[in-house]
Amino acid sequence: MSGPRPDLDWLTARPFAHRGLHGAGVSENGMAAFDAAIAAGFGIECDVRASRDGVAFVHHDRAFGDSDMDSCDAKNVARHRLADGDEIPRLAAVLARCPADWPLLVEIKAEGWRVAPVCRAVMHDLTGHTPGSTAIMSFNPLICKWFSDHMPHIPRGLILTRRGKAKVRADGESALALWWAKPDFLACDIDDLPSPLSVRARAQDMPVLSWTVRSAAERARAALHADQIIFEAEHD
Repeated sequence: MSGPRPDLDWLTARPFAHRGLHGAGVSENGMAAFDAAIAAGFGIECDVRASRDGVAFVHHDRAFGDSDMDSCDAKNVARHRLADGDEIPRLAAVLARCPADWPLLVEIKAEGWRVAPVCRAVMHDLTGHTPGSTAIMSFNPLICKWFSDHMPHIPRGLILTRRGKAKVRADGESALALWWAKPDFLACDIDDLPSPLSVRARAQDMPVLSWTVRSAAERARAALHADQIIFEAEHD
């Protein structure tokens, strides 16, 4: 590689608040958490799933009430409330809330091979949004591949973790995921750093983010082995 892409400098310019700047009385992945992150000067990371009728909502879990998010239509989703009383935001609303060029990481959630519905829902919202400092990322390499084919100008990140996996399995899965995804950046589990993949990526000028950083010790490790953090409140 000839060097880092200049249009990815924003990825490492400031920390990202994991699911917004949430805490007591402020639900994660809610608009209040995103407003708090913006007010504090942090980038935003959010999770996105799609409703049955193809609307992108900011929501982490697949389970939703008595069913799954992808089995509910948008009207159903809109009736639910977060713990702080806020409604579950649509991705379009979060994009509209962010100031111009505000750093935003959209983590797309989809299990298995059927990724097109949620990818199309996200693409619909991003199409009407000036890209600026917005990237998509996912554990699922097929999502990165889908966006490479359909929205190649949007930066793509592959999320990696070794949790619960033997070394040989983790190495094999990561190598296959990288081959499929061809990402612009990596988001690595803080517990895995440093890893051969993260070291190689940084040597090739590929940005490496680390998640989810929650302590001073983890911040120190990330400072040595990553280029920026996705964080929550410190516990030590």
